[in-house]
Amino acid sequence: MRILAAATCSAMILTGAAQAQDTTLRMATIAPGLSAAITMATFANIVTDNLDDISIEVSGGGAATLHMMEVARGNLDMSMTNPVVHSLMAGGRAMYRNEPEAPALSENLQLLMLYPYGQYHFAVRADSDIQVLDDLEGASVFLGPQGGGAYNAARGWVEATTGLVAGEDYDAITANWQTGFQAFLDGTIDVYVNGCLDPCGQFIQFTETEAIRFIGPESYEGDAVQEFLGRFRFLDEVPAGAYENQTNDAPVMSFNVAVGIGVRADLDEDTVYRVTRAFWDNIGQISSTAPWVAGLDPGFAVSNIGGMTVHPGAARYYREAGVME
Repeated sequence: MRILAAATCSAMILTGAAQAQDTTLRMATIAPGLSAAITMATFANIVTDNLDDISIEVSGGGAATLHMMEVARGNLDMSMTNPVVHSLMAGGRAMYRNEPEAPALSENLQLLMLYPYGQYHFAVRADSDIQVLDDLEGASVFLGPQGGGAYNAARGWVEATTGLVAGEDYDAITANWQTGFQAFLDGTIDVYVNGCLDPCGQFIQFTETEAIRFIGPESYEGDAVQEFLGRFRFLDEVPAGAYENQTNDAPVMSFNVAVGIGVRADLDEDTVYRVTRAFWDNIGQISSTAPWVAGLDPGFAVSNIGGMTVHPGAARYYREAGVME
C-alpha cells in the first residue's frame, strides 16, 4: 500500500500518470505520521489510484482549524474537520473568537466523511511521579499545537476531570506536533498528549528505548465531564499492553472523538460523489493490519454529524449505500 503524505506545508506534486489527469484536488492535513493524517493520505491515495481523471494532492502540516478556514475560503478543496470544531467555527468561539468571518465561512464547509480520531493518550515516563491527571499541577505538558482542535480537546478533558487550568495550574507548552514530541523524547517536558489509534508511531518510537505509562483522571464522572463530552466526544479506553515497554497493567480511561474530511461546499457534486464512491468501493486495498481500518465504516462516516451538512455529492453515495436517509 502506498501512502501519500507531504513532509511540509508545500504541496506534494504527483508525478507520472497523475500529472496528466484532468482535475487535481488540494487536500491539507495535520503533521504526517499522526493517525488522522495517515488516514487522510490513504484516502487520497486510493481515490487517485482508482480514478483516471481526478487526483488528490496532499500537503501535511499546520493546524486543521486553519485548514478549515482555507477550505471555506476556496483556497483548498479538502481538509481535516470535526463536528466539535465546526460548531466552534460557526459560533465564533474558542480558537475562532478573533476570526469575525468564521461563522459565515463555516457555511462554506461541508462533510465528506467521519472516522475515529483515536483515544487521547496522556503519556509520562514510567518512573514519573505523575500518577494521574490530577497530579499535573506544576508540570510541563504538550497538549497539542495551541489554537488547534487537539489542544482544545485535551485541555478541556483535563479541566473537566481535574479542575486544573492550562496556563494557571500547569504549563501548556507552545509547540507544533514535531517539536512537542521531540521535547518529550528529550525529557524537557513531563507529559506528552497525542490522540491516535494504537499502535501509534510516536509511542512505538519512544518505547524502543524507554518505558512509558499512560495516565487518566482519578474520576471521569460528574456534570463537567458530561458537558465536555457533549454530543460529539465519547469515553474510550487506552488499552494495556499495546507497547512492549508500556507499564500499565490495566486500561486507562480517556476519550475519543469523530474527525473527518471536510470539503468546500461549492465543489462540483458529481466530483465529490465519484471521489466518495471511489474510496469506499476500493477500501479493500488497505491492509487489514493497519490499526485504524476497523474504524472506517460508511455508517460511522455520516453518524453524529451535529450541525455539519453532508456535501450533496457524498450524501448521494451514502443514500445509495443505505446508511443515510
